[in-house]
Amino acid sequence: MLVIGHRGASVAAPENSLAAFAAAVAQGADGVELDVRRTADGTLAVRHDETLDDGRRLVELGRAELDGLVPELDAVLEVCRPLSVVNVEIKNWPDDGDFDPSIALADAVVALLAERGELADGRVIVSSFHLGTIDRVKDLAPGLATGWLWGLVDDAAVLLERAAERGHQAVHPYHAFVNEELVAGAHRLDLAVNAWTCNDPDRIRWLAELGVDAVITDTPDIALEVLGR
Repeated sequence: MLVIGHRGASVAAPENSLAAFAAAVAQGADGVELDVRRTADGTLAVRHDETLDDGRRLVELGRAELDGLVPELDAVLEVCRPLSVVNVEIKNWPDDGDFDPSIALADAVVALLAERGELADGRVIVSSFHLGTIDRVKDLAPGLATGWLWGLVDDAAVLLERAAERGHQAVHPYHAFVNEELVAGAHRLDLAVNAWTCNDPDRIRWLAELGVDAVITDTPDIALEVLGR
């Protein structure tokens, strides 16, 4: 099972910071997960929340106003070069204040990956809770791996079929909802199961025994120790 640092090694350093991603590399994680949001001028800002700590909204700010507060995706990808997996989560949910129905953020992420030569190297997987967003990524870059993020779901079997039909490579369920049936059903459809966000050592060990493909965790060093790596 792969160990992926949630927003980097986010116990060792502030989440989604260059320091957190560097810490994940230093701890020996297989990869990292990170969040990308849009800004007023198209800067690809790596941040989970749609606002800064002082309440300003990212979607209303430009690059100059983010300097030193929020890293850009290009800089984060550079720090993550030694890793074998980089999970770029595009934040674009209809209930968020910065939701963009045109899904232009997907286009911008794909364009940056293309510019960096990272569309087909097998390292990057782009995920989102919003199915239309990863559908757009798949349309733009069929060879780029994509994963559908899930929270609470009523019928996993139906969603697994939908993910497979649309050509996605993985589902990313919350770890508490992962069970043997979900993993078996996903694998029958050649879908990877990347569970988020689990920090409990016993649960991490159980997920590995169940056949989960990757665990996303705030503590990659502990997960690696649990797995005997």
